[in-house]
Amino acid sequence: MSELSHLDGRGRARMVEVGEKPETARVAVAEGTVSMSPSTVRLVLEGKVKKGDVLAVARLAGIQGAKRTPDLVPLCHPVRLTSVEVAIEAAGEDGFRVRATARAVDRTGVEMEAMTAVAAACLALYDMVKGVERGVALREIRLLEKSGGRSGRWVRGAD
Repeated sequence: MSELSHLDGRGRARMVEVGEKPETARVAVAEGTVSMSPSTVRLVLEGKVKKGDVLAVARLAGIQGAKRTPDLVPLCHPVRLTSVEVAIEAAGEDGFRVRATARAVDRTGVEMEAMTAVAAACLALYDMVKGVERGVALREIRLLEKSGGRSGRWVRGAD
């Protein structure tokens, strides 16, 4: 893309008009990682964190985050999500990988919903374990792929 669509002719932020665009099936997948010590990973996997089921709370936070994206990101349109899936798995012995898939049939994409789901899930993971370890780090939240709409399919690393 050679120009920023969220800026008007004078460089001011604006919400893009999508009313004339056709509704199409949209899918986006994003991921992020949460790094922590191996001992904290073990506590999470063994269900021994005092706050409760860390992974269940993080999955729910991710789903809720996707649903609240237009409240958090000022120029995002509300979209009619048809599903949000959040998967969390151990990434070796020193953290977790969070992957979110957002789906909608609408006039604009769901990339921001997928990325917000990942961010919210990662933040919830941190919140659940911060009493055990303060040095937890959220890393590299990124879009992996998206499909639907005029621009079609995009896959990270395929361009």
